[in-house]
Amino acid sequence: MKFVRMGSTGAQVSQLCLGCMSFGGMADWMLNEEASLPLVRRAVEAGINFFDTADVYSRGESEEILGRALKALAVPRDETVVATKVFNRMGRGPNRAGLARKHILQSIDASLTRLGLDYVDLYQIHRFDYETPLEETIEALDDVVKAGKALYIGASSMFAYQFSKYLHRADQLGRTRFSMMQNHYNLAYREEEREMNPLCVEEGVGLIPWSPLAGGYLAGNREAGTVRGKSPWGADRYHRPSDQAVLEALRGVAKARGETPAQVAIAWMLAKPGVTAPIIGATKVSHLEDPIRAVEAPRLSAEEIAALEAPYEAQSIMGAIRRGEDLETRRAILTRTRD
Repeated sequence: MKFVRMGSTGAQVSQLCLGCMSFGGMADWMLNEEASLPLVRRAVEAGINFFDTADVYSRGESEEILGRALKALAVPRDETVVATKVFNRMGRGPNRAGLARKHILQSIDASLTRLGLDYVDLYQIHRFDYETPLEETIEALDDVVKAGKALYIGASSMFAYQFSKYLHRADQLGRTRFSMMQNHYNLAYREEEREMNPLCVEEGVGLIPWSPLAGGYLAGNREAGTVRGKSPWGADRYHRPSDQAVLEALRGVAKARGETPAQVAIAWMLAKPGVTAPIIGATKVSHLEDPIRAVEAPRLSAEEIAALEAPYEAQSIMGAIRRGEDLETRRAILTRTRD
């Protein structure tokens, strides 16, 4: 495994991050604790030291499973980088969602309890909150860092102008700066290359893209328009002729290299500016093997990258929340609100 700096920070992380959204019992495609442990074990064996979860994943169960797995495998805390998130609804009633100071301070303590940790390495805001002043969120996150409950802060999918406001307002206030951006980015969804990725490169913010294999589509084992299992993601994605063309280009390059489409898709991402570590979600240990091989494989040539990128066509933004969107409906997809 190769290690790189986490954005412009001094922290070292593996070039792959294990995503833990599949841990828990919120949906039938997710894994219980017994089935999750082999994935963490294989990741550790491969040298992965970077793990990403969120409070909302299976209503906190993902954090609990990850924390217990790291302890069961006796993974040294000083060598491990653990990331989690805050924003989505974690219960009925007021003050149980969003990025208000009250919710952030409550949420970090709850996440640490579930993880069984004294601190997380990276604490991320899961989406942009239109209802809370930026200054309130920035100051609350800064206080989390100063209290020693998180070492760095980051953000996840939003519009570039929104993230730019967070970055520059934090600078103006002299508060902790955002170090990482976890955005939706892969060979079949490249809209982030227009604004978000260049912004992050310019500002020294590392990218840890989610869905680098497009929910399994770029593994090459299904065609455009099909949906994996009963996941809420994918029903309106990867159904265009151009998406199929991207997949065919990927298969062609992979065949010529004697590699799998998944391996090449990860290799492409690792070659992109600003990318620190793709977040690899898995429901089987075998799903980790191609990304692991991609880290050590020979780099893609400029000609191969051009061939992979040529069929792409622009599409609408996916991942960020628009003003006026029904946030409660959106959050319910992830949460199945608990008491």
